[in-house]
Amino acid sequence: MTTLTILGIESSCDDTAAAVVRHTPGSAPVILSSIVAGQTALHAGFGGVVPEIAARAHAEKLDHCIEQALSEAGTALGDCDGVAVTAGPGLIGGVMSGVMCAKGICAGSGLPLIGVNHLAGHALTPRLTDMVAFPYLMLLVSGGHCQFLLVHGADRFTRLGGTIDDAPGEAFDKTAKLLALPQPGGPAVERTAATGDAARFAFPRPLLDRAGMDLSFSGLKTALLRERDRVMTPEGLRETDRADLCAGFQAAVRDVLVAKSARALDAYLTLKPAAPVFAVAGGVAANGAIRGGLQALCGERGVRFLAPPLDLCTDNAAMIAWVGVERFRLGLFDDMTLSARPRWPLDDAAPAMLGSGKKGAKA
Repeated sequence: MTTLTILGIESSCDDTAAAVVRHTPGSAPVILSSIVAGQTALHAGFGGVVPEIAARAHAEKLDHCIEQALSEAGTALGDCDGVAVTAGPGLIGGVMSGVMCAKGICAGSGLPLIGVNHLAGHALTPRLTDMVAFPYLMLLVSGGHCQFLLVHGADRFTRLGGTIDDAPGEAFDKTAKLLALPQPGGPAVERTAATGDAARFAFPRPLLDRAGMDLSFSGLKTALLRERDRVMTPEGLRETDRADLCAGFQAAVRDVLVAKSARALDAYLTLKPAAPVFAVAGGVAANGAIRGGLQALCGERGVRFLAPPLDLCTDNAAMIAWVGVERFRLGLFDDMTLSARPRWPLDDAAPAMLGSGKKGAKA
């Protein structure tokens, strides 16, 4: 096997990203460049991501990000061996922007096209950062997704469980909105929770009384709304109340994720992996309280805990380029019929999660 250099493109939500990753067999992968153009300012006044605005911004920024990624990597397009692009799941306008851009590049250059599942990007990030051996346990926890995955190979995943309603990141964003905190909600809630009393409010820990590894966060968000209304004053919400609400909500999410992770670890360890690894990825993995709780659990179980650097927790194109490397080596390529998919489960054999909607399973 020879050295591969892959251009990656990511545009599934509100970050336009391009990256170049190089890998030589027997050596660690090298991220030659990773460019991310965020859209926070564009959506700030709307309390969340507006799909139409996001899609237009992707269309305007993609070529600039790609040009910058190639320049910083010191590579020309002709130096690359292929183009990997997020083909789903995600906001369909953004995904289409990336896929059409990648198709144009491949049509003009003759480079192979590799369609990538965005979730596989997160799930295989431990391979990019630490070359972790299969199988390993992955908790993918982000704004749009939350699931436990057994990662058997670069193209083989088993879903053990996942959220049946809101993803944790979505719940954090909605909590921030309810408490008049800025978006994105996760960092804002974490900052505010730092001075709060997590024990003041008796928030529920949903589904802990149910067997299995499925999760639910919608009811927790509703409980926070009720507590907020209960302590609201005519002048508004006091800062101490806001901090305590954030701390209690964050602690509840942490406790649920840790408890369900313990069950997932039990299932994973039945595979008797030679060097067991529990990895976490996705934007919510950047939360210090959640990360600390999961790390402590792994310490108790004697399992290696692995979380990527913060800049690889959130959406980025380096992880997409890396999946391109893995799929290239397996001979998994796409042609010009590659289509953008708003929903694309990693584990096709698993039953659809509740609340998946008429268009099928989200993940």
